[in-house]
Amino acid sequence: MTLTRGERLQFMLARDELEALDDFRLKQRLPTRAAAVRELFRLGMAAQGITMAVPKQKSGAFGILKSPMNRTGTE
Repeated sequence: MTLTRGERLQFMLARDELEALDDFRLKQRLPTRAAAVRELFRLGMAAQGITMAVPKQKSGAFGILKSPMNRTGTE
C-alpha cells in the first residue's frame, strides 16, 4: 500500500483540551498526538455514520524515514 501525506493541519488547543488528548493517547497506547487526533477524528466520523475509506494505520506509516529493520517500505 502506498501512503501519501495529505494536507497539514495546524490548530491551537486549550490546556485542558491538550491534557484530554494526551490522556486519550496514553490510555489507547497511541505513539503520537497526531495518531491520537487521527483516531479521534475516525471515531467522530464513525459516530456520525461516516466510514473512512482508508483502513486504520499506524502513525509510523506516515513517517518520512524508513525503519532500520525495513528500508524497503514493505511490511
